Amino acid sequence: MRRAPLSCLVLLAACGGGGDGSATGSSTGGSGGSSGAPTSGGGGSESGSEGGTSTGAPDDGLTPIPAEPQRDGDPEKGYHALLNAGYVSCGIPWTAYSQVFGDAPEALRLPGRDGKSASLPYYQTALVAKSGVEIVTANCLQCHGGEINGQVVVGLGNAAADYTSPVGGSAQLAGLLLTDETEKAELQRLVDRLAAVEPYTQTLTIGSNPADSVAAVLFAHRDPKTFQWYDPPLLALPSKVVAPVDTPPWWWMKKKNAMFYVGAGRGDHARTMMATATLCTDDIAEAREIDAYFPDVRAYILSIEAPPYPFAVDAALAKQGEAVFTATCAGCHGTYGAQESYPNLLVDISVIGTDDALMGAAQFADIYAQWFAESFYGELARYEPQPGYMAPPLDGVWASAPYFHNGSVPTVAGVLDSGARPTYWTRSFDSKDLDPAALGWKHTALDHGQDGEPVADERRKIYDTTQWGHGNGGHVFGDGLSAGERAAVIEYLKTL
Repeated sequence: MRRAPLSCLVLLAACGGGGDGSATGSSTGGSGGSSGAPTSGGGGSESGSEGGTSTGAPDDGLTPIPAEPQRDGDPEKGYHALLNAGYVSCGIPWTAYSQVFGDAPEALRLPGRDGKSASLPYYQTALVAKSGVEIVTANCLQCHGGEINGQVVVGLGNAAADYTSPVGGSAQLAGLLLTDETEKAELQRLVDRLAAVEPYTQTLTIGSNPADSVAAVLFAHRDPKTFQWYDPPLLALPSKVVAPVDTPPWWWMKKKNAMFYVGAGRGDHARTMMATATLCTDDIAEAREIDAYFPDVRAYILSIEAPPYPFAVDAALAKQGEAVFTATCAGCHGTYGAQESYPNLLVDISVIGTDDALMGAAQFADIYAQWFAESFYGELARYEPQPGYMAPPLDGVWASAPYFHNGSVPTVAGVLDSGARPTYWTRSFDSKDLDPAALGWKHTALDHGQDGEPVADERRKIYDTTQWGHGNGGHVFGDGLSAGERAAVIEYLKTL
């Protein structure tokens, strides 16, 4: 698991634009269905692996989301900008950072990085702020880069990031290592932003992502026309109870017409992706500078392919599984191989039946969607959240565990058999601790949830499906399959 050093520089759902996944639904469905929703906030997010079977007709609870024109970009320039550009323009001064941290291990570095960024882990960037101060800041790979089977994969959702505790105090302590007043002022920009955001970002479980809550808080503090920061905020803040999100892989974006779970993220995708800049960008001129190269970033994201399954596959069993998948799952999740197709279907919440907390949490609430529409982002992009969720593609699904939009199911076997899902479970957070048979993470089912765990370090490792927003019910479409059919589908999914 990873806690970002000193600042844990915050993340935005919009940064990735890659996510999607699922339909969430009735809070009464299955073990751990959500209840006791917070009284404020708004909903929707990225990632997951849910969806159902269907003919694809809108009158059966499935609504196609059409493609829209996008700006062209250069993937090579986009890769360079992703890893070197200052779209998050506040951070820890290098003077303080370098006194605490040495060069990153080679395994955590990436090629094509400039200057001091070349010595940093893949999820951090060194740059010169407008004040002239050299800083270390986060980049999009804080959420959209991860490790699987011991390898760093750009575009893989980070399923081991730890946002369970506050870290703003650590950032403030960096000031003790500074003597220059300009550097102190630059650090204070970050400390102030973290102080505003942190109360709304603490998840219950390691691996859960609070990006949607972060976005809502940042929108609340900014004038949509000028991006000027206001404290106290201009809008009501979301609930402090964070609806968890499992960050999706970026390689799905090449197929998606809507960027986020709830069918939101329409129009120009690059404009929405660059909304990670909302943390530190204080004027529209800077926003336009960032926007100029984000079509390139999007082009790079669209060039990413899913990593191949690293273990042996039973080809004959996979062939059987393809037939079952085509009959049972392809209506929502698409077909693969020479005749690939992806239907881009929004699944009504009454059809899927999974946890419905995201329907009323964080950045897609009416007040924040309206802010987005009135802002610089809304010039080209639209949120337009819908009462349902997108069923995702399944390329590289082996690498994207845990499953469902909230990460409540540790294996594909559990996705296909609702009765096999543990109510309480934990895992090692070792990226090599994979379960090839069930396809996902090896895990341990527990007889108690977070409330029954006295040890804080162990409590935050427990996924408790009885907690609000963490339910694992719904998506019962695989329950009618035989054990043999499920095993065959799992084998087939390894080939995607």
